Amino acid sequence: MTVAVLTCAALTAAGGATAFAQASPKIVVKDGVTQPVFSYKDAIREHVYVESGVDSDGDGKRDRVNVDIIRPKETEKGLKVPVVMDASPYYDNAGRGNESERKTYDANGNPVKFPLYYDNYFVPRGYAFLAVDMVGTTKSDGCPVSGGPSDVLGVKAVVDWLNGRAKATRADGSPVKAAWSTGRTGMIGKSYDGTLANGVAATGVEGLETIVPISAISSWYDYSRMNGVNYWTNEQPWLADYVDTDPPEKCAAVRADLGEGEDDATGNYNAYWRAADYRHGTIGDVRNVRASLFAYHGVNDLNVKDNHFTLWWNELAERGIDRKVWLSQRGHVDPFDIRRDDWVATLHKWFDHELHKIRNDVMRGPRADIEIGPDQWITQRDWPSRDARPVTLRPGADGSLGPKPAAKGSTVTFTDELGPNRLGRSEGEMVGDPGTAKPFRAAFVSGPLPLTGRLSGTPGARLRIMLDKPTSNLTALLVDYGEDTRVNYLGQGSGIRTLATEDCNGESTPDDDGCYRQTEVTTVTSPVNVVARGWLDAQNDRSLSHPAPLKPGHYYDVRWETLSQEYVLKKGHRLALIIAGTDSDYNTETPTEAKVTVDLRGSSISIPVVAGGDDAATALVPQPLTTWRGPSGVTLPVQERKFH
Repeated sequence: MTVAVLTCAALTAAGGATAFAQASPKIVVKDGVTQPVFSYKDAIREHVYVESGVDSDGDGKRDRVNVDIIRPKETEKGLKVPVVMDASPYYDNAGRGNESERKTYDANGNPVKFPLYYDNYFVPRGYAFLAVDMVGTTKSDGCPVSGGPSDVLGVKAVVDWLNGRAKATRADGSPVKAAWSTGRTGMIGKSYDGTLANGVAATGVEGLETIVPISAISSWYDYSRMNGVNYWTNEQPWLADYVDTDPPEKCAAVRADLGEGEDDATGNYNAYWRAADYRHGTIGDVRNVRASLFAYHGVNDLNVKDNHFTLWWNELAERGIDRKVWLSQRGHVDPFDIRRDDWVATLHKWFDHELHKIRNDVMRGPRADIEIGPDQWITQRDWPSRDARPVTLRPGADGSLGPKPAAKGSTVTFTDELGPNRLGRSEGEMVGDPGTAKPFRAAFVSGPLPLTGRLSGTPGARLRIMLDKPTSNLTALLVDYGEDTRVNYLGQGSGIRTLATEDCNGESTPDDDGCYRQTEVTTVTSPVNVVARGWLDAQNDRSLSHPAPLKPGHYYDVRWETLSQEYVLKKGHRLALIIAGTDSDYNTETPTEAKVTVDLRGSSISIPVVAGGDDAATALVPQPLTTWRGPSGVTLPVQERKFH
């Protein structure tokens, strides 16, 4: 059945009588989705400058935000359409998508080519697409601030303009209104782009109906560090410089302020980080969110780690926000390059439901789509699985990992020592040869697992430790030992290989086609995989803002969560808890060289497990430990950091 949404324009006849013009163009809906009835070739391509209300470069003038627009030509004749928006800092540097596309323009400065497929696919179906240059990037005024207030408020002003609450001008300075817009906006984008979607949603701006954050940040503190341990140093000014193609001196003072604010010396959470925190910040807060959420994340993304999704998702769930999620086994990879046809079809339904308000079945299916192995997908009612049950495993004095606590007084020691690179130790060193004692780590390995289970959610580590110095960096790794073929998320491409062949989504012009290179999953067969990772500066256990150094020679209980996971724990494999100091693969900290004594009876790791028809605890009660050394000479690549 076809449903048509019609609008009519009234005209006044010369004699004063009112006549109706021919019916305006229609949005056509069939089988619950909009149909491609509008010409992409003839669509209007234009750009405007929206007044942002912020002055990020301190020049005394409000920054103008460049907005490149493509919309059906019928919007000049009364058709009103919703907006799909991708706000990005990357349009003239890294480019967008797997093929690093950039915008191109005609002699009048109007857009000719829009990166990605959003315009090709959605404009023919009755949407406008807006490619917005973040403040301080491409054709917008100002200075970028690595996720801080002006980054977010500049994009928010565009949503306000679409709803008549902000001003915009054309290139000649004449005012312009978005009379063609319904005001309903959906923001989408990967990485920084999706991060801006999270940030704008956290302001509570009216008119932002939905967001589709792909591998996106929800707190910039959590992007730069975890529990006081730095992932990178100089990250905030470096990124601001990377996305800014203007002469370096223009924003040098702003970048200096970013470097001072991030406070790499302590790793603490402070007022600077609170301004770039979208969950509980000064500019954005999860309590303000009114937009629905369709999120995607790779559970093995070690650039934008998946705690950004997890913490954002959980708090939105508590508020009852409509939401849906896809989780894959890849790294920092777009779902368009993993499961293309299904992704585009689902996204189409989602935007139709949320922006055109079409009643379809996108909300009636399972809330979560999850990849559990190479191209192996399941659905479940929610995330994490409602069937997951916590299973607590404890380290033993004999190097075992099992359900029973160690004898009272059992301890093990290791040192947060300098490695050969004058940083810490690599993960390959930490997980290699787990049956052999090493001075920089403690390894506890289960016997073979008697049943297959699935980890769904966030493991939590608890250690009772004593130091001989005021603090130590701590690493907890949950490791799977067992020969298997897994997604190669640490390898080049972070789990995908780009092919020479293409397929197309949407309509094309000679200047802007909707065709993109296909991809395939990449796998690796190996005897070991790090399932979950977590890091902690021991003095930040109780507060990220106010560290409390430990008194040497005294025991303390420290707790922290690892990154989240969806992972099949297979029968016959062994599960291990590795405890160590500084992780040189993902930490830039200098080891404290503290000696760490672990009280085994007071230490454990809790794992949420789905066990099919069996009790979760039974699935993870391992068989007795036998003499077993495990793989030696393990080398694990460090996942590439990419921005497109």
